[in-house]
Amino acid sequence: MAATLNATARTGSGKGGARKLRATGKVPAVVYGHGDKNVPLALDRHELELLLHAISVENTVISLVTDGGTGKDVLIRDVQMHPYRPEVLHVDFIQLHAGEVIRMKIPVRLSGNPAGVRDEGAVLDQVIYDIEVECLPGNIPEAFEVDVTNLGVGESVRVHDVSLPNVRILADGDLPIASVVPPSAGPEGDAETATGEPEVISSRMAEET
Repeated sequence: MAATLNATARTGSGKGGARKLRATGKVPAVVYGHGDKNVPLALDRHELELLLHAISVENTVISLVTDGGTGKDVLIRDVQMHPYRPEVLHVDFIQLHAGEVIRMKIPVRLSGNPAGVRDEGAVLDQVIYDIEVECLPGNIPEAFEVDVTNLGVGESVRVHDVSLPNVRILADGDLPIASVVPPSAGPEGDAETATGEPEVISSRMAEET
């Protein structure tokens, strides 16, 4: 997915300068690059928030245009949020260079209604939500698409079951991505939902806000 973000050069530094910048509707940012000088920038808060809601933050290449110049390809490395308000305080970018292998996490997307859920009232338990990989900037995938339609009770899909062209997976291949497990007995011993949709157990303790 291609994305563009505008920025302006920033000269001030420190907490005081960052507070003044935020008071004007801007967000302080910095671009890091291997062997490159770190570049402090200011971003429009509204434009930034629209972008963050529209992209996969972990693996979307962004063309960062500073003061109307030529865009530079970057990835978001860190987004610092306010501790109790939905407000972005700071963004770190890393500049990409052609031919340089980068490491990142790629989201996992499950599709299909597992046979064990559909036919036996079991539960789909997703354990892994992203997989760490290495690849060239031009080969960054959007996601791992994993079809779980044929999974029966007690069966799993593991990291070694998925692959993408021109991408090296760094995670342990034996790790389960998702499993179909027997339902927990409820008050009446019936774990099926009224809608007939598969119940999903989430192992993720903290959801992205």
